[in-house]
Parts: sequence; structure tokens; C-alpha cells
Amino acid sequence: MPRRYVLLITSLASFLTPFMGSAVNIALPAIGTRFSAGAIALGWVATAYTLAAAVFLVPLGRVADLRGRELVFTIGIGIDAVASLGCAFAPGLGWLIALRALQGAGGAMIFGTATAMLSAAYPPNERGRVLGINVAAVYSGLSLGPLLGGVLTQHLGWRGVFYSYVLLSVTTLVLALVGLKPQPRPKPEARFDFPGTFIYAAGLISLMYGLPQLPSLRGWILVSAGLIALLVFVRWELTARSPVLDIRLFRGNRAFGFSNLAALINYSATAAIGFLLSLYLQHGRRLTPQTAGLILVAQPVMQALLSPLAGRLSDRVQPRILASLGMALTVLGLTRFALVTLDAPFWSIVLALALLGFAFALFSSPNVNAIMGSVEQASYGVASGVLATMRLIGQMLSMGISLMVFSLFAGNRQISADTYQRFLSPTRLAFAVFALLCLLGVFASLARGHRPEQIETTV
Repeated sequence: MPRRYVLLITSLASFLTPFMGSAVNIALPAIGTRFSAGAIALGWVATAYTLAAAVFLVPLGRVADLRGRELVFTIGIGIDAVASLGCAFAPGLGWLIALRALQGAGGAMIFGTATAMLSAAYPPNERGRVLGINVAAVYSGLSLGPLLGGVLTQHLGWRGVFYSYVLLSVTTLVLALVGLKPQPRPKPEARFDFPGTFIYAAGLISLMYGLPQLPSLRGWILVSAGLIALLVFVRWELTARSPVLDIRLFRGNRAFGFSNLAALINYSATAAIGFLLSLYLQHGRRLTPQTAGLILVAQPVMQALLSPLAGRLSDRVQPRILASLGMALTVLGLTRFALVTLDAPFWSIVLALALLGFAFALFSSPNVNAIMGSVEQASYGVASGVLATMRLIGQMLSMGISLMVFSLFAGNRQISADTYQRFLSPTRLAFAVFALLCLLGVFASLARGHRPEQIETTV
């Protein structure tokens, strides 16, 4: 199939998932009011998607390598569309959370294949450019999500966000069915690793479910069980004949290992920004969803504009330099929000968001290029799955840290304009934790070393 068509379809799909996530963040206060949801319960509307995507992404990335990336990619778009339609008609918060989890499973099928399909379609000397375009599509979704999400929520209610997403995802599905042709795959000789998949899923679910319950005994038990399960998973994968996640990719591949670690830390420190600031702007500063969305759009607009440039630079400049600089600038932006007050000038919030957008652009495209350039084509699917897993686990941990801080210092109270003062200190504390975490990530980014020679591939 033409390379440009692969780029078009994968970019459309990469636009959709962040669009939904950022639009839902804007709609969360309205959802909380509709279902009288407390802070932690409301957080699960966002977290359910990320957790399900993280659980399914590695196994489905393996399925894509065995059965065909194009097939898995297309099915994922279909599942995402059906689940979105269900969300639009959800009668209660429990149903909405469950359907968001189903959305996450569909999203995992997209995340785990899009980067691999692009990397396989383009030669190494063009990879940074097309990955930069793909990342720009992601950030375009992030840009329009708060803006359109605010407009839709204010004028059509929170369900309007899901109605619009159904239209977009069905359009993308039709294009994928028409234009993406399954590529020939070698007949799989290995069996799927069901035990490893079960251990991995159990570990993530236990960890994420336990974090908001700390410091209770139940919370400690769940978090400990989750960490132990993940350690058992690593040990199992090292000896499995057909591992669902090839841990051996990390052995002797410094660039791959530390680039993925940097991605994990970066997303752990930044993914909850939209969630926290949406509550701050709409409840703390009493803005409408539409106005709050206009403010939040500053960050992803900068990302969308600068990501292609950063991708092209990463073909010529060491990714460790660009990505580490991006991480350092992220620390500055997060520190500003750790000091935010209820009378902070709005221009200072917009400026901090723009700085974060610039920082994310410097980090993301070069980091993706470093990861995909450190493995052979046969491992693109697994490498893409690992990278997306780092992103999703990071997003999951970011929300987990936020929910844990809210649980410790504010409880599961319903957030409103009248009660937000109680949530300001936990919000600032969460940003302070994220700033410290991202500072540690600078060192992980620098530790990846110099870029290895590009691995030539046959397309």
C-alpha cells in the first residue's frame, strides 16, 4: 500500500484517542455533577481507559506481530467506535467507567500497531520525519480536545463529546477498511503467552486499584501484590519460549532501555495535568467548560506545531540532547503549577502550559525515534508495544498518584466550586511530586548514551 496512505490512516487514528482523552477531561466536572460523583470516583472515568489500554496493549502488540498489524489496528478502531456509542448512552457512572475500559481495549489495539506500521513503511532516514508528523497528529487531538470538548459540554452536555467521537471514529474506520490491506506475515510458530498475560494484567490492576486506597492496609496489600506480580512477570518473560513482552530487548540495548524509562517517567509526571487543571479552572476559578478549554489548548497547540520540527532534528541531533532538554523544561512548567493559587493571573497559566507544550515536543518525537531506531524491523511491533506501554503505564501512574494524593488529603468528597478550596493543596502537592519525578527523568534520558547506527531495514 502507498506509504502516504499508511501515514494518513495512522495519523487519523493517533488523533482520535488523545482527542477523546482531553475532551473527557473537560467534561469531567459536568459528569461529576450529573452522577454526584466524588473526586476519586470521577477520576476513574479517566483512569479506566488508561488502565485497560495498559493491560491489553502488550498482549495485543504480540498478537499484531503474529497475526497482522493492519488487522488488529482496524479491529481496534471498530471497538473504540462501538464503546464510544455506549458511553454516550451510559445510564450511570458504573456503566460509563466500564465502557471507558472497553474503549481502552480498542485504543490498545491502535497504540500497539500505529508506530510499528509507520516504522515498517518508511526507511530509517525518514523515520524521524514521519514519526514527528504522527506525534503532531496526537498533539492536534490534544489541542482540539479541550477546545471542542468545552464547546460541546457547554452547549450539548457531556454526552455530546461522545456523539462527536463516534462520527470521527466511524469515518476513520471506513477509510481503514477501504485502504489498509493486510500485509503478508510469516506463519507463527510460537504460541501465545497466556500465563504471562494473566500475571501482567493482574499486577497492573492490583497496583492501580490499590494506590488510591493508601495508606489503608488494603491499599498496601494491593500495591504490594501488584509490584510482586510485575516482578514475577519479568522473571517469567525472561524464560518463556514465546514471551508476550520480550524483556530481552532491554539486555545490551542501552538506548532502548533508558529511552523507554525516560518515556515512563515523563508520562508519569505529566499525564494528569489536564485532569487537575480542568478541576482547578472550572471549580476553583469558576470558568465555563468552553473558557477552560480555551486556556488548556495552549499546551497541545505548542506540541502540535513543534513536534514535526523536533522529529526532523532528531534525525540529525542526538535524541538524548533534545529529549533531556525537553524533560528539564517540563520541570520548570510543573514547578509553576506546584505554586499555583486561586488568584493566579490567567496569562501565567497559559504561559506555563505553552512552556510544557514546547518541552513535550522536544521530548516525544526524538525519544520515539531513538527507541524505534535501536531495534530491527522484526521487533518493530514489540518495540512499539513496549513504547506505548510505557506511555500508558505512565499515564496510569500519573492518575494513580493524583487520586492517592486526593484520597490522603481530601477524601472522596464531591468537588464543586464551593468545596474546591479543600482540593487546592492536594493539587499543588501532586504537581510538586510530578516536578521531582520529572527531574529524575532528566538523568534517565541522559543515561541512554549516544545514538547507535541506524538499523537498515527492508521494506
